[in-house]
Amino acid sequence: MAVDTLQAKTSLPAERGSRKTPRAVRKPGGRGLPKSPGGWVVLGICVIATLGMLVPVYVIIATALSGSNGAPNFFLAFPDAPSLEAFKGAWTKLHGSLANSLQITIPAALISCLLGSLNGYLLSKFPFRGSNALFTVLLVGMFIPFQAVIIPVFQFLNLVNLQGSLVGLILVHIIYGIPITTLIFRNYYEGIPNAIIEAAAIDGAGIWKTFTKVMLPLSIPGFVVAGIFQCTNIWNDFLFGFILASPAAWPATVTLNNLIGTTTVDYPELMAGAVLVAAPTVLLYLVLGKFFVSGLTAGAVK
Repeated sequence: MAVDTLQAKTSLPAERGSRKTPRAVRKPGGRGLPKSPGGWVVLGICVIATLGMLVPVYVIIATALSGSNGAPNFFLAFPDAPSLEAFKGAWTKLHGSLANSLQITIPAALISCLLGSLNGYLLSKFPFRGSNALFTVLLVGMFIPFQAVIIPVFQFLNLVNLQGSLVGLILVHIIYGIPITTLIFRNYYEGIPNAIIEAAAIDGAGIWKTFTKVMLPLSIPGFVVAGIFQCTNIWNDFLFGFILASPAAWPATVTLNNLIGTTTVDYPELMAGAVLVAAPTVLLYLVLGKFFVSGLTAGAVK
């Protein structure tokens, strides 16, 4: 017994010494510099591409800050005396149209997202005979160019006395946004287990109550994706705003285009106006960018 005990004790240090200290496992999302030459090449290409894409942004801002002195001779040169004079002039001419764009974009995006979520909910969780054909017809609406429907839309708005008004533009953007929002929400709801719907039905919830009490609270990622798509498309629209709205209801894109004079062009004021018009959508992506990526991948795997 004594010999066995002694052998057991002497073997413990050997066993402990044979164990290797576990290395720290790097998280998949951890940040760090590349460890291989190929990684440095990829990083360098990404940096150069990013700088190349930022050059036009820099030129626009530098030109807008040049004020009455005019744009620098070299396009990459920063103005010697930066001024906000061009921004003041652009704001004076654009603030009314920017308000019009907000009044058009917010309700149109919100209502089209709500209608698209309801359509996606019914098509994914309560399919009926012909639902796939209906969904295909809705998707066809995504590929109809604005120019093909501008005359019928103009005649329809004129018939219902909405031609030239903000309400008419809101209605057009709602209808034109239903296909893309329906596609987004249908794909998103496909990733939600049917067991949730069945559990709500067992508790006595009908189709509408299940949608409002169960599905809508789970739809935040889908609303982020659809909302960004709709807000961007509606805010940047030019054709509908130019043809279907009166000068008093012109969105910011139309008024920005009119900053180009017939004989001369005030480039600093024009670039300042471009910054003001682009700022809301840029801020939207900066604030909701991380939710946008997660919302795109949500529902991809059940």
